[in-house]
Amino acid sequence: MNEFLDFDWIRRNTGVIADLTVQHLLWSLIAVAVGLALALPIGYLVHRTGRAAGFLLAVAGLLYAIPSIALFVAMPLVLGSKILDPINVIGALTVYTFALLVRSVSDGFADVDPQVRQSAVAVGYGPIRRVLGVEFPLALPVIFSGLRVATVSTISLVAVGAVIGNGALGQLFDRGFQSGFATPIIVGIVVILVMALLADGLILLIQGIMLPWFGLGPRSGGRGRLRRLVGAPR
Repeated sequence: MNEFLDFDWIRRNTGVIADLTVQHLLWSLIAVAVGLALALPIGYLVHRTGRAAGFLLAVAGLLYAIPSIALFVAMPLVLGSKILDPINVIGALTVYTFALLVRSVSDGFADVDPQVRQSAVAVGYGPIRRVLGVEFPLALPVIFSGLRVATVSTISLVAVGAVIGNGALGQLFDRGFQSGFATPIIVGIVVILVMALLADGLILLIQGIMLPWFGLGPRSGGRGRLRRLVGAPR
């Protein structure tokens, strides 16, 4: 037996590790998906408030400053759920994801060149078509950057839920610390790191497919990107 890594224990607990990995991934995906769905419209509305955006984003930032353990414990009071209900962990992680992404969405729309916005209006784009067809695609690089940070952060934070008995792979940490046995802890860390790396790589791949004009050759600026979006001649 290796002093730090007991491969026999890993072999005997492969099924448990697989179940906890699926649970960990599922909770992370739900939290990121719901947080993103909430942050997209609210982030845009925050951007549209102009000078008030800074204050509103500061308030959203305070949500991320709430200690994770305190938020996990407070969730049953907010949601009316039982202490061991997985919705407590998912709800808390959704709050953190929203707090990170609402700033990215607002910053992404703020980063759109005003001349590009005016050019879209000049070629006949209405408000909704302009936002969805021109501004949103141009805001996506910043949104994707925030999504990468939020996803990796969420995958990591799921493990903290072990303090209230629901931490998916975090339960391996709890088991290892209580028994003074390092193998579950090492396995939990490695699986979470691999999951985070794969999720980050998948988001990068999706970004490359959705935004092929970024990172491929010299950029031609906002007007060049607008021409691609509206199909206008160069």
